[in-house]
Amino acid sequence: MGTSENKALVRKAYEGFSLTSTVFIDCLSEDATWTFFGNHRFAETFNGKQDIQDRLLAPIVNVVESFKFHVDNLIAEGDQVVVEGRGEAPTKDGRAYNNTYCIVVTVRDGKISQIREYLDTELITAVFGSREQ
Repeated sequence: MGTSENKALVRKAYEGFSLTSTVFIDCLSEDATWTFFGNHRFAETFNGKQDIQDRLLAPIVNVVESFKFHVDNLIAEGDQVVVEGRGEAPTKDGRAYNNTYCIVVTVRDGKISQIREYLDTELITAVFGSREQ
C-alpha cells in the first residue's frame, strides 16, 4: 500500500472509532500493538487485538458514555501515518474526557500493526485513575 492508501485506512479507523462500532478494531492486525507513553493507568504496551479489547478498551467503556474522534491532520511517509486529533467522551458520571492526541501509526499488509500514542496523561489520571487504583 502507498501513503495515500495508508492515510485512508487510518482515517477510516479513527473516524469510525466508537464504543458501539467495530470499524476501528477491524482495521487492526491480529498482532497489533498499542503503546501509551507517560505515567498513568494505561502507560504500557497492549499486545494483540484481544489484549487491546480486554485491558484497554473495556476499562474505557466502563467509564465513558460515548466516544467520538476528530481527525485534525494526517501526515504520512512510507508505512507510517501520524494522526493529530481530538476526542470527545462524556463520562458516565457527567465529566468531560476531551483529550488531544498525536498518534504514530504503522501500517502493514493493509492493517494497522502498531500504534504509539501521545496524549494528556494528567487528564487520563483525573478521569480513569492511576495505575495503583
